[in-house]
Amino acid sequence: MKKIAIVGKYPPGTEDAFRAQLVGEDCQLTFAPTAEEYAALSDADAMVLRQLKAPQADIERLPSLKMICRWGVGVDSVDVPFASSRGIMVTNTPGANAYAVAELTVMLMLAVGRNLMFHNKSIQSGVWSRTMFVDNAVTLNGKTVGIIGGGNIGRQVATRVQAFGATVQYYDVFRLSPEMEAKFGMKFVELDELLRTSDVVSLHVPLLDSNRHMLNAENIATMKKGAIVINAARGGLIDDKALLAAIDEGRLMGAGLDCVEDDPLPGGHPLLNHPNIVITPHVGGNTSDIGTVMVPMISDNLKKFLHGEKPKFVVNEKELAE
Repeated sequence: MKKIAIVGKYPPGTEDAFRAQLVGEDCQLTFAPTAEEYAALSDADAMVLRQLKAPQADIERLPSLKMICRWGVGVDSVDVPFASSRGIMVTNTPGANAYAVAELTVMLMLAVGRNLMFHNKSIQSGVWSRTMFVDNAVTLNGKTVGIIGGGNIGRQVATRVQAFGATVQYYDVFRLSPEMEAKFGMKFVELDELLRTSDVVSLHVPLLDSNRHMLNAENIATMKKGAIVINAARGGLIDDKALLAAIDEGRLMGAGLDCVEDDPLPGGHPLLNHPNIVITPHVGGNTSDIGTVMVPMISDNLKKFLHGEKPKFVVNEKELAE
């Protein structure tokens, strides 16, 4: 009987949902929601991972491990090279939480553009701010939204901002087909043009060694004056210090950041309590109802693993074949 460990904290009902999906399968489910319970785990053939990480030491602690399923698209929490060296498949769930991240992305655009946090804090402090900040409040209507990354999330952001009256241009190292560009109303431009001409720049790419600080002091300086920056992808894609300087100097209007470099931000960090910056703690894909999509998707891969079939979305397939 194969042992499957569900590691990390999940939305309510997730345990029952996995049990229901895997009923009748020859497997034993173990749940380790806390770091302490995960550290005590010593045996698993497959592992579902959320919030917690799988560095080399944890992988070595599970000698029977053959599959790591990430709850989400990012695999930076897993030591993928070491897993590959041990013959362990690493899978993710591309597109499963794209709608949730896209919703948060648009929320951040609107919150920055309409000075939501400023008004909320002002009213809570007893100041009725109706006539304040009106001159620099902006909508998405008629604006150009530049999306960096044409994947599932980027495409869903595109459809949503167009509903607000925005036009969309995008950049990706892998350009979409003409049919996909037409379907989603996305015009391809090079990165320098996107930064120079977009009213809102929104990042939706994975963090790699090659794109760390892809928004840095040099190219932030080329951006359209008064532009808004959104990062609902990964901390490290933006040089946060350079971004803060551009906002403080008035070159950019502000930023909506679900991801930051120094995660979690310590109290007193200059990004916090800034009137032109909205911060959320990397919760773009985390909603109580996300399991309705995630659990069936992951369970299907677990069933394939249990039956000796090839799972979907194996991110290290090439490395395993070498």
